Amino acid sequence: MLISRRQFLKGSIAVVPAATIMPAVFSRAVAAAVHEQPFSVAPMGERTLVIVQMKGGNDGLNTIVPANDPAYYEHRDLLAIPQNDVLPIDGQVGFHPILNAFKELWDEGVLAAVEGVGYPKQNFSHFESMDIWETGQYESTRSPDGWLGRYLEGISAEQAELNSLVVASKMPRALASSKVTVPMAKAPAAYTLKADPRSRTNLEARTDALLDIYASAKDISGFSALLDNTLDAAVKSSTAIQKAHKRYIPAVEYGSSKLAQSLKFVAEAIDADLGLRVGHVQIGGFDTHASQIPRQEALLKDTADSIAAFYKDIKAHGRDKNVVIMTWSEFGRRVKANASGGTDHGSAGPMFLVGTPIKGGLYGERSSLTDIYKNNLKFTTDFRQVYSSVLENWLGAPAEIVLGGRYEHIPFFNAGVDKP
Repeated sequence: MLISRRQFLKGSIAVVPAATIMPAVFSRAVAAAVHEQPFSVAPMGERTLVIVQMKGGNDGLNTIVPANDPAYYEHRDLLAIPQNDVLPIDGQVGFHPILNAFKELWDEGVLAAVEGVGYPKQNFSHFESMDIWETGQYESTRSPDGWLGRYLEGISAEQAELNSLVVASKMPRALASSKVTVPMAKAPAAYTLKADPRSRTNLEARTDALLDIYASAKDISGFSALLDNTLDAAVKSSTAIQKAHKRYIPAVEYGSSKLAQSLKFVAEAIDADLGLRVGHVQIGGFDTHASQIPRQEALLKDTADSIAAFYKDIKAHGRDKNVVIMTWSEFGRRVKANASGGTDHGSAGPMFLVGTPIKGGLYGERSSLTDIYKNNLKFTTDFRQVYSSVLENWLGAPAEIVLGGRYEHIPFFNAGVDKP
């Protein structure tokens, strides 16, 4: 089907002081813009992509451990995971021993690991590298919009109460867009229109009055971009989220961590049939310059346990065939440890994909430990190959338009998944 970005009137936007009862996610006005060309999104069904961002730069070598490679123990010294402790994947590598939850998903055949993921001329700045991953562009001049923001622009004509959801306090650049508004909240309780603390009982009446004001102003020049269903969608989606949260009964025990509760929020939105296409959550702390062993262990456990709980929950609710989880981190770590018992900013690392539609296994090419450059692994798989595979084979979107080019696909989806 042909999906065109919504056509907005050009001109300045006069902002009504609605922020007094609206959370920050809704108070941002939609910028006026006209897209040069529509793009086609294949009708792929009620599918959702859930992004788990591992902020800080996760050490891939101690996540998928090359336990049968002598070079690993030569380089890693005291940071090396003992060979007998590694959870075996194949005859060459295994999971960090804390990743029991990932090992269970692996044995079930629903977890794929893409090794050696990175990009040319690795940038070792957190901010620059995150920008590269989030825009899908590693050139010096990058678009202000994120790769997922561009995808959401392409489906903006879909009639959905909530086609995206960021669980955070700051919008990730991956979902940045000048043409669509992406809802964001830290928890279900925060995803609602705000009442005046002096008169909370008047929220419904004040909301109705505001909607009436917006409706009567639709023909006024300069208001069209803001009034193009933005407020109405905000009211409807916030109401739907509150109802979903109240009635949702998780089938598993989620942990109390921020990541676990964020994924539970996403599960509620998926189960409520709100049309969610993209969910985004994050876990920070992977910048392990010192005391890496205990710090990374705790973070990896939280990541794996939370993702496994989410997968089991949506599976118990009959939603697993329509959901794929994808992880990413802005870079890996250096091969050799530093003097503080940690590792410094590095290059290539693994990405994980989890879900019933995923054909479990190892993908990509493992970075060599005997051919390193300035204490860094050489990347073997461009991260945009993963993005392109997900965009075209899962979301039905043209990678050439979203990413600005075509990339070789990685076959981590089960046969037939790329068919509507």
